Amino acid sequence: MQAIDGHTRLCGLIGNPIGHTISPVIHNTLAQREGRNLVYVPFHVEEGRLRKAIEGAFALDIHGLNVTVPYKSEVIGCLAEMDGMAGKIGAVNTLVRTANGYKGYNTDATGLYRAMRSEGICIEGEEILILGAGGAARAAAFLCVSKGAARIYIMNRTKEKAQKVAEEINHVFGKECAVPLRLEDYGKLQAGKKYLAIQATSVGLYPDADAAVIEDGAFYERIHTGFDLIYRPSCTRFMKLVRNAGGKACHGLKMLLYQGVEAYELWNDVSVSEEDARMVYDKMKEAMGIEE
Repeated sequence: MQAIDGHTRLCGLIGNPIGHTISPVIHNTLAQREGRNLVYVPFHVEEGRLRKAIEGAFALDIHGLNVTVPYKSEVIGCLAEMDGMAGKIGAVNTLVRTANGYKGYNTDATGLYRAMRSEGICIEGEEILILGAGGAARAAAFLCVSKGAARIYIMNRTKEKAQKVAEEINHVFGKECAVPLRLEDYGKLQAGKKYLAIQATSVGLYPDADAAVIEDGAFYERIHTGFDLIYRPSCTRFMKLVRNAGGKACHGLKMLLYQGVEAYELWNDVSVSEEDARMVYDKMKEAMGIEE
């Protein structure tokens, strides 16, 4: 058991709700593995109290924080500085303590990249369908273009929101690489072509596990690989539909793993080995009751 004393460093997660999180498994396991005197706990922050929470955390000498829904964009206004990629994405999920306040980073994008690579998924040269236009979809979109995707399609219920994200990406990268589409307009995609798809909406998230953002089996016949950012349940309806159509499907638990690993690395100025990352992943699956 971790000993708590006057030298223990505290890190944590702020969000609302927070009761479902398994992020403590990542950081407390790594700290115990290293013999590091650090403890990670979740903090429930009610709406309207984010700034006070950040200021209080800094005053209490909290070493680092993760940020989850619904505060990944709002927290930007509470920071002393921000990493360049986080600024481009417009969302922050990791806060690193500095002398004057917290610096914001986005490890969701880089965590997704490491997760996809670990599954043998290549982004370079791919045409990619991104379902959704919220914060997670933005992070995925910026990642895909920065890693050499040939084109991305931002697919959303309302085309206006998809249009906004596509325009921002095209402006940042200085080329017409992002195309907005309504979800129901997938018939406009090139006939016979197979795509990599990233499911970045909350549709299918536990407890509404029997839903998918698109139900038509004809859509899934266009997908060679589907990556769902949701990790609970471990097999979403999106994943089932991809597999039923003959494609490969992955859930988001490895993304959660690697975004947490990268946050831990930033807070402690260390490099976590793949051996340790795999050990933490096994602990996460155990905590969720997943058998693979």
